[in-house]
Amino acid sequence: LSPPGDSYGVLPRPCHALVLLNPQSGSGRALDDFQAVVQPMLAEADIATTVFVTERPHHAHEKVRDEDLSQWDTLVVMSGDGLLFEVVNGLMERPDWKEAMKKPLCILPGGSGNALAASINYYAGYDHVAKKKLLTNCTFILCKGLYTQMDLVSLSTASGKHFFSFLGFGWGFISDVDIDSEKYRWLGSARFTLGTLQCLAKLRVYQGRLSYLPVAAEQGSSPEPRDPRGPVTNGHIPQPAGTGAPGSLPPDSLLAPLGQPVPAHWTVVPEEEFVLVYAIYQSHLGTNLLMAPAARLHDGVIHLFYMKAGISRVTLLKLFLAMSRGTHLDLNCPHLCYVPVRAFRLEPRVAAGIMTVDGEALACEPVQG
Repeated sequence: LSPPGDSYGVLPRPCHALVLLNPQSGSGRALDDFQAVVQPMLAEADIATTVFVTERPHHAHEKVRDEDLSQWDTLVVMSGDGLLFEVVNGLMERPDWKEAMKKPLCILPGGSGNALAASINYYAGYDHVAKKKLLTNCTFILCKGLYTQMDLVSLSTASGKHFFSFLGFGWGFISDVDIDSEKYRWLGSARFTLGTLQCLAKLRVYQGRLSYLPVAAEQGSSPEPRDPRGPVTNGHIPQPAGTGAPGSLPPDSLLAPLGQPVPAHWTVVPEEEFVLVYAIYQSHLGTNLLMAPAARLHDGVIHLFYMKAGISRVTLLKLFLAMSRGTHLDLNCPHLCYVPVRAFRLEPRVAAGIMTVDGEALACEPVQG
């Protein structure tokens, strides 16, 4: 079911997997579920596991940043999306990041937000499922051992932070729901439903400037054609030849420095009052939110959504209910805009509201990716 030109690698057999597991994620069942559901399937598939149970935030980040990874054929993250964000950024901090990023990564849903797992389940052509069924499907994909490339987005902020993100960047309503509902973690994914209703009750407007480079408007800088015979990497960003020292990160070639105006061929959104801005690069924002049905793992596109101020609470609720089926764009709501882009910049007028990257909270400041 892959688009033509996508190449696949295959895990060796027998295979050794390092499983990074957060026992606190979601409703706290990840370790039990791993032992009951995952391990018997992996044993049959000849996949041996070393389980690393994280004890604190950034534990997995330090582990993959500092560890010799050569003894494992794949890194498996059994948690929510936050732990994979740690792993990706830990790998990108290594001096040998180019090699380290070729190590296949696998996500097994063990959190309350399992957006990447739901996206991969969708790309694989499986029915929409959640909880144990989603975990079984993702484990089955690991047992089959096929892996392919995944896009990463390079994000930088005005204060000098630099992240690599695999899922999405948000500001406004969706980010508020994500972070405000943390206190209901024990509810599992139901926490997002409760959070949505609470944030609807106190609907806020955010002021700022949004700019982007539409996919259609790249001037003479068309993306490199993808070589289907190229090396199969997982989340690896091809680096233009002759840039930087060995081991240096790829340059953000589409971006002007923050603080300078965006390039002339970018689009600046005329409105400056938003209910939400969300740049997503996978199909799902959560197990039950199919936000970007057109997205694929490796399409080189940031799917940018923004909602202008003035939308009623009833319409906003209707959009979120439709998003569970991926039909929100069919409602043709004039307040909701969607554009496929290669790069974007968001400059909040004041430091109001929470920003999130892959579901993790950030201070509110100018950011681009």
